[in-house]
Amino acid sequence: MKAISSLLNESFARAASRFMCYACRLVLLFAAFCLVLACMGRVSFTLFTSQNTYQNAIYAEEDHTPASRRLTVNTGDDFYVHADADDRIDPAIQAGLVLIYAAQVLPLMAAYWFLSRVFANVGRGSIFTDQNARYLLYYGLLRFFSALCVPFLKLLIAQLATLAAQGGTLTLSTGSDMINDMVGSVAFLVAAYIIHYGIHLQDEVDHTL
Repeated sequence: MKAISSLLNESFARAASRFMCYACRLVLLFAAFCLVLACMGRVSFTLFTSQNTYQNAIYAEEDHTPASRRLTVNTGDDFYVHADADDRIDPAIQAGLVLIYAAQVLPLMAAYWFLSRVFANVGRGSIFTDQNARYLLYYGLLRFFSALCVPFLKLLIAQLATLAAQGGTLTLSTGSDMINDMVGSVAFLVAAYIIHYGIHLQDEVDHTL
């Protein structure tokens, strides 16, 4: 217990926060890079054609054998694409894949930006501030939105892409981590409230004195 308690000191917290700030920025850069790959047609999916079924196929390449695979991205969901009568993937299906990927990544990028600001503030010694409370609140709300709303948004995009396509379908299996993500997001909402309450409680004490 003493070894664990020794971690609860200012120098360690500030050093760890500075490290995590840079880690969040790396996550943002990586997410942006993956979004570019998605726009280039490198979201992986299971493709069904009249001739065969291909695991981890991508829109950017017509040869879907394992030897042709390069950089690919995915959302953690299972995508299933049925090709049209000519065994081709309609552009509307590809647009749907990009939009689904963006629907997951963009809220995540915004959330990690707010979290990086919290770590940056703590690294400078600015801890119990309204700004940190707001940033934690925004992070929690974005993650709650990602957990609760984004899976339904993905299903809607897949349905619209199928309707817009001249042939073929796009379906997916999503929402497997919804409960775990919601619990984590609520924890940050509670942390934001605790900081906000502590700040205003201290203000009342200061004014009373």
